[in-house]
Amino acid sequence: MPTVTLITHTPEPEKVVAAAAKLCYSKSGVQTLLDKLDEQKTADFLEMLSGLGHESPIEHITFTFGIEGVSRAFLAQITRHRIASYSVQSQRYVSKADFPYITPPSIQGIPEAEALLREAMNACNEYYERLQTILTEAHTARLTAEGEDEKEARRAASKLANEDARFVLPNACDTRMVVTMNARSLQNFFRLRCCNRAQWEIREVAKQMYALVYPIAPHIFAHSGPGCLGGACTEGKMSCGRMDEVRAEYRRIQSEAVKSK
Repeated sequence: MPTVTLITHTPEPEKVVAAAAKLCYSKSGVQTLLDKLDEQKTADFLEMLSGLGHESPIEHITFTFGIEGVSRAFLAQITRHRIASYSVQSQRYVSKADFPYITPPSIQGIPEAEALLREAMNACNEYYERLQTILTEAHTARLTAEGEDEKEARRAASKLANEDARFVLPNACDTRMVVTMNARSLQNFFRLRCCNRAQWEIREVAKQMYALVYPIAPHIFAHSGPGCLGGACTEGKMSCGRMDEVRAEYRRIQSEAVKSK
């Protein structure tokens, strides 16, 4: 199961957004605008801002997450969201011998399927370690022949071996990352990835991220979530047909997030 933690975020995010938006229409300086914003004024202004569809001010606030227990298949999906910053565990510099792997829920509980996946992962790990050994020896021989100290050559060779041995690692191989997104990018991310039709792994991560940011900026994320949360389903003929169930789930997440604040 993926694990998401909120590492840090812009302090007083809703106040920052309100001040940034007000600045567009005011002669006052930034500090004056900030000083005049109490909690209620901020909430009222953000509600008005949302109704106007004025979204650019929310780009001024960011949220940084630690994401662990996810697959390389997940990595390929989340990096499609280009307005974000990613730091990902390297398969070049970190050995993945005996790598943990992610088991899809559809496989869990089916002994035959679980055994087949385990067999495939064990085979990948065996090939990975064999390639590591072969490539380490080859690189060590080359580097020592070029005049490097044998101990240093072997250390460098093991890193070089990882670079090409990783080609046999599967999509199920685990990874971890730190991700930073601004609030506008997060709203787009939630609209697409909280949807019931999103792949299960990224949907679970999106749901956890949503539950973490909502209590911090409830007025900014009040209408965020899957596309059907605030209206009709956006998936057309591909709709899951369970909009009421999805809406109820996100109302529950909102309620629980506020209670835990």
